[in-house]
Amino acid sequence: MQEIKGFSKLSKQAKIEWLVNAFFNGDPSVVENLESYWHNDQAIQKLHDEFIENTITNFYVPLGVAPNFKINGKMYCVPMAIEESSVVAAAAKSAGFWKDRGGFKATVIDTCKIGHVHFFWNGSNPKVLYEWFEKNKAVFTEQTKVLTANMEARGGGMKSVKLINKNHLEEGYFQLEARFETVDAMGANFINSCLEQLSKTLETELSGSDLADCDKEVEIVMCILSNYTPECIVKVEVSCPVDELTIGENVEPIDFAEKFIRAIRIANIEPYRATTHNKGIMNGIDSVALATGNDFRAIEACAHAYASRDGQYKSLTNATIDSDNTFRFWIEVPMALGTVGGITKLHPTVKFCHELLGRPGAEELMMIVAATGLAQNFGAVRSLVTTGIQKGHMKMHLLNILNQLEATDQEKEIIRKEFETKTVSHKAVVDAFCSLRGIKSDHKTLKGK
Repeated sequence: MQEIKGFSKLSKQAKIEWLVNAFFNGDPSVVENLESYWHNDQAIQKLHDEFIENTITNFYVPLGVAPNFKINGKMYCVPMAIEESSVVAAAAKSAGFWKDRGGFKATVIDTCKIGHVHFFWNGSNPKVLYEWFEKNKAVFTEQTKVLTANMEARGGGMKSVKLINKNHLEEGYFQLEARFETVDAMGANFINSCLEQLSKTLETELSGSDLADCDKEVEIVMCILSNYTPECIVKVEVSCPVDELTIGENVEPIDFAEKFIRAIRIANIEPYRATTHNKGIMNGIDSVALATGNDFRAIEACAHAYASRDGQYKSLTNATIDSDNTFRFWIEVPMALGTVGGITKLHPTVKFCHELLGRPGAEELMMIVAATGLAQNFGAVRSLVTTGIQKGHMKMHLLNILNQLEATDQEKEIIRKEFETKTVSHKAVVDAFCSLRGIKSDHKTLKGK
């Protein structure tokens, strides 16, 4: 591998030229491929280039929509940015199913976000530090006012700050833990700025205090928000009489409901299953988060931490049959989202997605995203306990295989009809394709196309 210094200072064209010469033997087709993904509007492309450093092109992910989401009585067409073939289809199918059974009922329980000043203090006694902090707590709040004023005007701000002793985990380790409300903003920069001010106040006020010299020294390690927001919770539920769970002619509603609940129970007691179960939920959640310009990595990390909050990794969804014979299926998940800040007002497609959803505020978007995750999970578990997951998934994957084989539109239609009643596998599709073209089936060669 070749080394280069000052790469970030090169022009975009010079970066590409170096990459192609260093790794692709100067192949001009590589340049053509990268440039083919540039936006034809130079201003929009420049905007994309400046989102990150060292941009060389754009990376496309399909943007689909799942219509017929009825959430709290309001209809939505949900944008989903994802490359996995069956995700949008499953979400749309589930949305249509539950639309006719009352739709999704959603509630935002809280929107609190948390950040910490991590520091070390090796004074005489933690009690001294606690007493000093309580006496001077108002100073900490007062000195962040210049940062919180605008957020407070919108109904947010820093709600509290407290001192936490972590000496039992690491000698001398303490935290200032602050809680924030950022309304519709993602709030990361706001929170981190407030935390840095809190750390400065801690250092300044301690050094100028009347405490003993040994109690005035503090080492600030870092100031950072936490992506674990266990109090920023949204709950979404669907329900209907068991008799309305009509999913197929050969499946009795009560049998389906009981088997479905057993599947959810397995995901609550078996981490191997829970991991795949929750991954399916995040297929739905992440796709909407990405489409709306939110940080899906943070949402992922938080959801998985929350799934482990009791000491064992568990399902994020639950299901029951109530005493009145009502089937209930719900998700309760932490989710810190924003509709202001980041790229929400910059990225043209993200702006389109917010418009498509009716310009929701952060709480409304939380409910939409969580409902999509619940819909996705319902679709996946329904398939697992009835026809099996591969039937629907491989039907959707059929087109990917045919594209890999460079089939024509006419060939795709012929083979698609052939597999309406056949099991889809890569080998079976290749055999059908070769038979259609009258050529020898060479899986090794065709697999690499």
